[in-house]
Amino acid sequence: MEYASSRQGYAIRNQAGVYFLTFQVVFWMDVFTRQSYRDIVMDSFIYCRSTKALKVHAFVIMSNHVHCILSSGREDLSGAIRDLKRHTSKAIMEQIMTSTESRRLWLWHQMKFAASRHSRNEVYQLWTHDNHPVELTDNFMMDQRLNYIHENPVRAGIVAKAEDYIYSSAANYSGEKGLMEIDLLE
Repeated sequence: MEYASSRQGYAIRNQAGVYFLTFQVVFWMDVFTRQSYRDIVMDSFIYCRSTKALKVHAFVIMSNHVHCILSSGREDLSGAIRDLKRHTSKAIMEQIMTSTESRRLWLWHQMKFAASRHSRNEVYQLWTHDNHPVELTDNFMMDQRLNYIHENPVRAGIVAKAEDYIYSSAANYSGEKGLMEIDLLE
């Protein structure tokens, strides 16, 4: 079994392992249709790489979820993910409330309702609590998940070629420069 379930949801067993993860927005709300919110996730990946030893091996930011392959150089992957999700949640909510977001009230009410259903949240909830971690223990699993991540925008009909979707690491893997430096899987 790749993950262990607990009362709090899924748990990462091997903190030093390489994991495929999905960060899902509550109620599958299309939050990441706005570039400013996608940029917050990108900036957070970059920050966590430089200060928390988070290794970002692959990612794609879709309209309502993020797929990624991550590991930690400090053997605290759960802590790095927690900090990343907490920061992006706060920063995105602040951006929603201070920008000219046409969906401001609807987003706020949805996130407030989501928070009311969980004791872990005080006021609002952007991300679901489960990341559905899958430890990638061999090259077959890594290649399979890497392809799944990069082909997501192609399957969604957003681009014809995976490397053309800029909010993804596909360009990095095709020898081009992506939006951020990543830790290529070998």
